[in-house]
Amino acid sequence: MSKITVALEAAVATVSANTPSGDAPQTRRQRAEVDRAFARILKLIAPRIRHFIRQYGLAAHWDDAEQCCAIAVHRAIQAYEPEKAQFTTFVNWQIRGELQSLRFRVMTDQRPSARKVEATTVSLDAIAGGEDGEGLSLLAAIADEDALGRTEAGASDYLAHAAMSALTDTYVEHMRNSGLDRIRRRGQPRKLTRAERAAGAVTPRRPTLDAGEVTELEERLQHNRQVVEGRLFEIAPLDSGDDETARERMRQVAKRAAKTMGDLAGVDPRFALMAEYRQAMLAAH
Repeated sequence: MSKITVALEAAVATVSANTPSGDAPQTRRQRAEVDRAFARILKLIAPRIRHFIRQYGLAAHWDDAEQCCAIAVHRAIQAYEPEKAQFTTFVNWQIRGELQSLRFRVMTDQRPSARKVEATTVSLDAIAGGEDGEGLSLLAAIADEDALGRTEAGASDYLAHAAMSALTDTYVEHMRNSGLDRIRRRGQPRKLTRAERAAGAVTPRRPTLDAGEVTELEERLQHNRQVVEGRLFEIAPLDSGDDETARERMRQVAKRAAKTMGDLAGVDPRFALMAEYRQAMLAAH
């Protein structure tokens, strides 16, 4: 081993010896020993750091590159395992990785794809001239003052649309269950009289749901959904035509649907906010 390699191994060992394991606190003396050893390590590998900075073409970003190298050395010390490799080899790869990352961040215009479109890397903190002649950073120049308002409005519209769709689905499902119950009740067989039972008559088998009635129910539910989405929530087009009778039927459907959905919102925790708003509106009127 060279003298530099031996000195590096000794300095790294000093850092490890003065770094407590687990949650044990580090004494002031240990911190001082670690600081001196770390400074010694940086001094020993300073020529190597300068070589790598030039090799990666980062001479114009020297301060940032040196800071990255110091971070690389610190990480190398923390992760170093002497039984696997010498510290000089291990730290080389750490430094290369940090400098490569820095080069990618500050010199993206050197990539072939960037050169093809003549892209130029600029700093968002660079000062440019404002309209009034005062300095203005590029970050401030591209900032959209209305972005937050539009984002909040978009999020509010999205949540409102999702809530209206969920409430409409709940209403339709409620009406479907009610309609199927009515169909079942109409199809229940008549109870036998005492005379019929005495004569040995057999109770008729409970019939299945009438397919025609179920189809009619689904068509009515589809129409109700269109009325709710178009007349109450205005989230879907609604063609009422010129038929006054049809428009009045839609108005009645919307009125009954609004009352039913208000009742459903009052018992479903998903729509608690809607129920509170409805109560407040009723109280105001």
